[in-house]
Amino acid sequence: MESKKIISQNDNKKMISIPNNSKVSCGSKKNHNLKTVLKLENVWKTYDLGEIKVSAVKGINIEVNEGEFVAVTGASGSGKSTTLNLMGALDSPTSGKIFLDGMDITDLNESKLARVRGKKIGFVFQSFNLHPSLTVYENIALAMKIHEFSDLDIEKKVNELIKLVKLEHRLDHLPRQLSGGERQRVAIARALSTDPAIILADEPTGNLDSKTGEAIMQLFVDLNKQGKTIILVTHEPDIAEYGKRQVVIFDGQVKK
Repeated sequence: MESKKIISQNDNKKMISIPNNSKVSCGSKKNHNLKTVLKLENVWKTYDLGEIKVSAVKGINIEVNEGEFVAVTGASGSGKSTTLNLMGALDSPTSGKIFLDGMDITDLNESKLARVRGKKIGFVFQSFNLHPSLTVYENIALAMKIHEFSDLDIEKKVNELIKLVKLEHRLDHLPRQLSGGERQRVAIARALSTDPAIILADEPTGNLDSKTGEAIMQLFVDLNKQGKTIILVTHEPDIAEYGKRQVVIFDGQVKK
């Protein structure tokens, strides 16, 4: 496979080699043999600022199929963050429809939306968002406890995920005792704990050096090879290259 050298935007400016397999596309990629796990249909998000109204997202259409690895990119002010919130069921559209794993979630109230979000989407954030007083084991188990998994299922799943992210030796450590890369591995394990339809990663390498960031991105690649659906939101071109398809947000719309 052809590779190309890209300068990382992190502080130490190391060179990393990334497979040249990413394609820029419009929001929808239709394959009738695959299940659609996320669909934004003519979605608008408009904010009422009193005398004026500002549309951060303007009629976007995005479709993600099961097993895809999609990178969503865009400059600051492009509407990328608003798109992330809509895809992650963290916000509701002003108009249009959003379907998550076959369910119309457009008009769900916050309580129901939070329940669906917690089960269907595994979030990975730039700042890790680990509970500081909980151990690695407890952080991974937290979402399952909230969603009332049995103790037996929790123990089995956590042990599987700990092995997957190679942190068996850190099981009883607190987040402050971990490196940045180890914290992000815990966050990824936590995101996988409820077997979500989608892993939504928001700038997952933003707080990591280039070598650690490359290792984290390789973990996402491996998860995708195992069939996990990954949506990566990033402003870094070199990180976006890991996606098999890129969706570019520009001026609140999907760039053609």
